[in-house]
Amino acid sequence: MMESLASQICSHISAIFSKPTLPHPPPLDLLITELTTVSSQNGRVFLYGVGREGLMLKALCMRLAHLGLSSHFVFDMTTPPITTNDLLIVSAGPGGFSTVDAISSVARSHGARVLLITAQPETGSCVKHASAICYVPAQTMADDGGAVESRPLLPMGSVYEGALFVLFEMVVYKLGEVLGESPEAVRSRHTNLE
Repeated sequence: MMESLASQICSHISAIFSKPTLPHPPPLDLLITELTTVSSQNGRVFLYGVGREGLMLKALCMRLAHLGLSSHFVFDMTTPPITTNDLLIVSAGPGGFSTVDAISSVARSHGARVLLITAQPETGSCVKHASAICYVPAQTMADDGGAVESRPLLPMGSVYEGALFVLFEMVVYKLGEVLGESPEAVRSRHTNLE
């Protein structure tokens, strides 16, 4: 039972990455390009998302730090100011959240690039602030159908959030290759205050 359920969930999330994203570039390629560019310019990466999306972005923030990038989650006490060489990565699966809109607007006003990750690239309120759009064609709360008679395998935004986790693991793997980061170097940046 447990193996079957795990397999169904993994298959459901995996299928997201076979869906076309045109006219938007493939999400993995776009994220690698943006992160490689900011790294080559000695810029910093700022990340923000709400709810479970925010948890996925916090996980990515941690791994980017392990890869040697200066990465910061918005609202952490030690978050520095954002400037022109920096990149803000935000997620708004359903297309818009007021806090994501506001933070993206502030980042743009200070000359930073804003990479929006979303499942609603055409209709969301956050699109107007984006320098680049990373389209992840997965179900979110915006299109989960609301109350239905049968329980879905992955409710509300779980498909999108699971896809973010998998996408970010692919990013970490490929970015480590591009940046030439050895497993030893990555491990050496992990905290020892645990």
